[in-house]
Amino acid sequence: MAKQQILHCSFCGRSRDEVKILIAGQDGHICENCVEHAQEIISQELGASVETKHPASTGSKLSVRKPIDIKKFLDEYVIGQDDAKKILAVAVYNHYKRLNQKQDNEVEIEKSNIIMVGETGTGKTLLAKSIARMLNVPFAIVDATVFTEAGYVGEDVESMLTRLLQACNYDVQAAEKGIVYIDEIDKIARKSDNPSITRDVSGEGVQQGLLKLLEGSEVLVPPQGGRKHPEQKLIKINTQNILFICGGAFDGIDRIIARRVNTSSIGFHVNKDLQEYQHNHLLEFVNAVDLKHFGLIPELLGRLPVVTYLNPLDAATLRSILTEPKNSLVKQFTRLFEIEGIALSFEEGVFDFMVEKALEYKLGARGLRSICESILTDAMFELPSQKVKHFDVTLEYASRKFNTSKLSMLKVA
Repeated sequence: MAKQQILHCSFCGRSRDEVKILIAGQDGHICENCVEHAQEIISQELGASVETKHPASTGSKLSVRKPIDIKKFLDEYVIGQDDAKKILAVAVYNHYKRLNQKQDNEVEIEKSNIIMVGETGTGKTLLAKSIARMLNVPFAIVDATVFTEAGYVGEDVESMLTRLLQACNYDVQAAEKGIVYIDEIDKIARKSDNPSITRDVSGEGVQQGLLKLLEGSEVLVPPQGGRKHPEQKLIKINTQNILFICGGAFDGIDRIIARRVNTSSIGFHVNKDLQEYQHNHLLEFVNAVDLKHFGLIPELLGRLPVVTYLNPLDAATLRSILTEPKNSLVKQFTRLFEIEGIALSFEEGVFDFMVEKALEYKLGARGLRSICESILTDAMFELPSQKVKHFDVTLEYASRKFNTSKLSMLKVA
């Protein structure tokens, strides 16, 4: 009995009564706390987790849904944008087929990196996040605005692969088969057509740094992100099988497209309907030449062979976004009130009112959330303290609350 009382952890000195588990060895014992600390040290030193590895690293054949099924899954979360969904579905499906192809085959399939062009609030990031829900390969979303050329304040382009490593618990083999979504790719456009005027450390310099990553090469990655320095232990990753998807608003590219498409033809035999369609759907005609004029260097565009677009949202699409998707705004706010025991309902006219204001302020789907917040903020502030079981949002209430909010004071150019 006395021997049982003096048992203690040989590392931290805690007694048997102070810990939950005490594992016995030949000449000592270790508690669960010290095991966890040792696990963290191993992860930091070796750059790999001792936890269960990602399914992509087990060597088993990857399984993926067919392109039609991938698009159906995206339809549950994203309204419209059928062309972009088809291209993304095909790209993801082909990415899996590349990973599963036999290595001794004479024909080597190269990856097709994608660049998506669309106005703010049209669903570029939501498409990426929705795809991440269904994939069984590591998926990371990074923002291009934080990257600068090596030696300047900011992050190295290689640090985007750190996010991919973190998504698969630092399993390098799994990360080398992952997918990276680079958001705000238009923010690293060349600031001037003449590159000799000044050094563009957050524009063209970053584009040049991305070239080797997109094409496929062995890259040294800092395991914790940030800048590389000589004392830091780096992890080598081969990007040959990593699929890169880029997205950006490219504000002003419609004027570049309009000059090329020439939508201002005049004459007796001009197709007015075609001209009007081209004017309202300019992004459908975007190509690599337009992106080059916008400021992306030709070398980068050569490594992004697939160019797709997202249409601006019209009133019907915005109306559907409010109610139809699995994570629609109405369902989100209804759930927030439901947690408080309050049944939330909307008059049909309220939806049309919110769509009208979203189109007026040109904020896309993100504008709908801002409008919902401005209308329901007072209700969310007051009702939890009151014994209310049902709350109906009328058109008169929505109009009054929106008109007294700060959002209504914005002036649209």
